[in-house]
Amino acid sequence: MLKLFDEMPVLRKGDLVLRPLKPSDADALQAFVRDDRIYKYLPTFLAERKYKDAVRTIDYINGDLFEKKESLILGIFDDGKFAGLAEFYSYKEKMRKVSIGYRLAYDQWGKGIAGWVVALMVDYLYGKTNIEIITASTMADNIASKKVLSKNGFAMTASEVPEDWGYKTLTLADKWFR
Repeated sequence: MLKLFDEMPVLRKGDLVLRPLKPSDADALQAFVRDDRIYKYLPTFLAERKYKDAVRTIDYINGDLFEKKESLILGIFDDGKFAGLAEFYSYKEKMRKVSIGYRLAYDQWGKGIAGWVVALMVDYLYGKTNIEIITASTMADNIASKKVLSKNGFAMTASEVPEDWGYKTLTLADKWFR
């Protein structure tokens, strides 16, 4: 069994691929991070928004974040088209625990991609790594993500927990466990 940060995996299900970002993905990533509709239900401090230059962002994601075991971020591609990001974060090696998250391009919402992304992530974690606990967080009013997690076997363990997601006021978040 692999430890989570032993490799940057490539995960596939039909036309859906989760893979490390490449410099050739920079233009698509740049357009993605500029679309505020995508970040409506997300914390303000995500890695892909740290730098204005997308190539530097990709280097940061594949370099420092990965090497320091802070976050493993993969691009989501549907039929070869950039569709978003999948993230493994808050890794606790001794506990064999990790949190997962995803964000999709606005034009990819409502197509069922999020469900397949979460399923791929869960299958990878439980099938190829030594991870035993997977958690996730959603904004309390993000109904679509609640459905995605529930359909993928996650149970809500806490509802409307006030957290600092970088906004002016605390964000009410639901906590999920699988």
